[in-house]
Amino acid sequence: LRVSVLTSGFWPGPPGQACNLPPEIQECCMRFGSFYLAKHTGRRLTWQPNHGSADVKAIIGKSRHELNVSTYQMVALMLFNTHHNLTWQDVVLRTNIPVEELKRHFMSLYVNPKAKILVKTTGGEKEKSKEPIDEDIFQVNAAFECKFFRVKVPLVLGRSGEAGGGMSKSDCTMEGPSVVAGSDVPASVEEDRKHLVEAVIVRVMKSRKTLEHNQLVMEVTRHLTSRFQPSPTLIKQRIEKLIEREYLERSQADRRIYNYLA
Repeated sequence: LRVSVLTSGFWPGPPGQACNLPPEIQECCMRFGSFYLAKHTGRRLTWQPNHGSADVKAIIGKSRHELNVSTYQMVALMLFNTHHNLTWQDVVLRTNIPVEELKRHFMSLYVNPKAKILVKTTGGEKEKSKEPIDEDIFQVNAAFECKFFRVKVPLVLGRSGEAGGGMSKSDCTMEGPSVVAGSDVPASVEEDRKHLVEAVIVRVMKSRKTLEHNQLVMEVTRHLTSRFQPSPTLIKQRIEKLIEREYLERSQADRRIYNYLA
């Protein structure tokens, strides 16, 4: 278990809803929580599974693989350790993940032919629909094959009407992440980068209090270069979001100067 502990001020964004983690993961979280709170009294830990990822060792058919998946996908996959098959309704009730989020993460496990970890047996009239319905039955795809040990499962697009249909060509390779249509990076990575940029902006502004736009862009870029190269457009968009959420404000004397709001 690898944990990143951040204050809400350093990791702005809406909190994720708690889900039913597997017992093995719950035990790890409890141990970490006990360790952390023993060293830092008066603090409260809120787990954010929507930002996590997991490496799941799996035996599928006759082959062994390490599946690189989101935390939500891991929660769903672990159900199949104790169940041969599950309906969509079962998965929703047992995971307690928000339905729309679960749908996007769960569909990624069976709509992409290169990462078809599960198979669906339709139980309703919508045979052509890739979206799951309550009566659909899922089980592990015993015929799954991939020549690579490590399999990256890409996320489908989460927009209404496009889920399952927005996959680009993706290979289950060990080199580089799989991508979704219209982007150079997976949707989950793109979302994580937005939060990371916001966190760095807040950290820089909290330290400097006041900065001119170009200086702030340079500082944020310098902090993130070791992880990825943020575009000035992305940084500007995240600054605007932080202004909307009242983390920053524009100077009344010069609109290109930002002030940090404590």
